[in-house]
This record gives sequence, C-alpha cells and structure tokens, in this order.
Amino acid sequence: MSYFQHHVFFCTNQREKGEMCCNNQNAQAMRDYCKDRVKSVGEAIAAQVRVNSAGCLARCDRGPVIVVYPEAVWYTYVDQEDIDEIVDSHLVAGRVVERLLIDPR
Repeated sequence: MSYFQHHVFFCTNQREKGEMCCNNQNAQAMRDYCKDRVKSVGEAIAAQVRVNSAGCLARCDRGPVIVVYPEAVWYTYVDQEDIDEIVDSHLVAGRVVERLLIDPR
C-alpha cells in the first residue's frame, strides 16, 4: 500500500527559448496553485495527496500536462478552474475529469 493515495506530477520542464514546453504555459505557477488548493481542501485530503514537479514528460505538444498516479491518468489544463476541477473531482471524489484527459501516447 502506498503512503499517498495520489501522486500528481506537473511537467515544469523549461526548454530552450522558442521550443514548446509546459513551463512556457505557466506550469510552475499552476503546480504551486494545485499544492495550495489541495491543502485548502482539508488535512484529510492533503495527507493523501502529493503534488510534485517533474522533468519533461514528453507530451509538450499536448500540454501543459500533469499525470496522476497510481491511475496513470493524463490531463491538460488551461487555468485555475481546471486545476480546481481536477482536485475536486479526481483527487477528492475519485472521478476522472473526462474533458481534460489526454492520450498519453
């Protein structure tokens, strides 16, 4: 059994100037927002969820991207409302947010 119920990995990779990458799409700030949002939901959830930065997840063309384990669910997002929906639906209620899914292949 895992120490955390969910691990959320945000690609925060920064590529050379001009190359597409998640961090050019505000990924670090959104990761920080997600960490704060998880904490604001309450201690019971915050103790079960770990939000981390990741290096390149090799999906920049679909990005910005995050992946939630252990389910291996890949999401994209645009704004804080999308992050709120992922937190509330997936991390709290256990429901995948279909509209934000990406194919990881």
